[in-house]
Amino acid sequence: MSARRLISSGSPYETAYGYSRAVVQDGFVFVAGTTGYDYATMTMPESAEDQAEACWRTIDATLVDAGSSLVGIVRATYYVTDRADAEAVLGICGRVLADVRPAATIAIVAGLLRPEMKVEIEVTARLP
Repeated sequence: MSARRLISSGSPYETAYGYSRAVVQDGFVFVAGTTGYDYATMTMPESAEDQAEACWRTIDATLVDAGSSLVGIVRATYYVTDRADAEAVLGICGRVLADVRPAATIAIVAGLLRPEMKVEIEVTARLP
C-alpha cells in the first residue's frame, strides 16, 4: 500500500468542508467533484460550457500536480443541473477526452451546492 498524498487547489472550501481536491494513493489519483470556479479569483463563469472548460483546467492542473495527466483518466462522472446544457457539456468533455475515452457517466441533477454552479466533474486517473 502506497502512502496517501493530499492535493489542494487552494480553494477555501477544501479546509472549510473537510476534503481535498485530490487524493493520490495506490497508483490512482481520485479527483473530487470540481466546479467551474477560478480559485484564484473565486469567480464562476456564467454559462455551463464555460464552467465545463474551467472544470477541466482545474482537473488538468490537479492531475499534473499529482504526477498524472488527462491521459491517465480511467473514469469520469459529469453532473449537470439543466438537461438543456447536457449536450454542450458532453461536447466539451468529448473534445478534452477524445483520445482518452474513459468510462463515464452523466447525471442530470436537481442542483449543486450553490445556485450558480451548473456543472461538476469528478475523475479517477492512474499514475504513469
